[in-house]
Amino acid sequence: MKTASRSWLFLPLLGGLIISAWLVLWWWGESPYARYLNHTGWLDIAPVARLCGAIPGGTVILPASLHVVAWLQMLTAMMLPTVTPLLEIFRRLTQARSDRHRLLSLILLGYLGIWTLFGVAMHALDSGLHMLAMQHPWLTVHGWLVGAAILALAGTYQFSLLKYRCLDKCRSPLVFVTEHWHGTNQRSASLLLGLHHGAFCIGCCWALMLLMFAVGTGSIAWMLALAAVMAAEKNLPWGRYVSKPLGVSLLLWAGAIVAQNY
Repeated sequence: MKTASRSWLFLPLLGGLIISAWLVLWWWGESPYARYLNHTGWLDIAPVARLCGAIPGGTVILPASLHVVAWLQMLTAMMLPTVTPLLEIFRRLTQARSDRHRLLSLILLGYLGIWTLFGVAMHALDSGLHMLAMQHPWLTVHGWLVGAAILALAGTYQFSLLKYRCLDKCRSPLVFVTEHWHGTNQRSASLLLGLHHGAFCIGCCWALMLLMFAVGTGSIAWMLALAAVMAAEKNLPWGRYVSKPLGVSLLLWAGAIVAQNY
């Protein structure tokens, strides 16, 4: 009875966590430290600069670590709403188990863990592009090319078979849980369930998340817009029909940028 009486708390607590993440991002974006949300200027903070100097490779490791913190905050706000149906289904299936909270935590650990690896890779790509721009002034002057290329890539991906295969996995949480949560070791199965679902989620959304590096990772408005699109794609009955119109819009946007600057 105690388990049943507390089960209703799960969705409000998860919703509170998501809302809190958005509020923190909004506060961060409105504060004097907003530029650090864009993953630039970390070394301008005196304590961070001193710490970087004291650690071998600190100028790379510490900014990347701070980026991970900001990235996790964004993931909590943007991606947890898209995975909430799967978490709720898993909670219902395991509510009679004494280790249900641990199993659910392992799913979240796997899901956020693989998204964090993706974020680190994107940080490395972003840093590499900035270094390339510093070495080649032409690229700095024509920075619009990078933005247009990202928009075109994201738009084209909306029509790919891989996008729809991954989207269908994300849109069928009950089937996904029954297919992936099995075996004698339920803890490792839960962790792998989170990893697998996170991998399909990345396969579905990586191009849209890449847009954050084109429009600015600190833009709360863009975070809200992309989070709404991804949640609609995965959770609403008509969500599968969002991808192609979105792809057309992104391709038209990329074309408009090229036409304006070429």
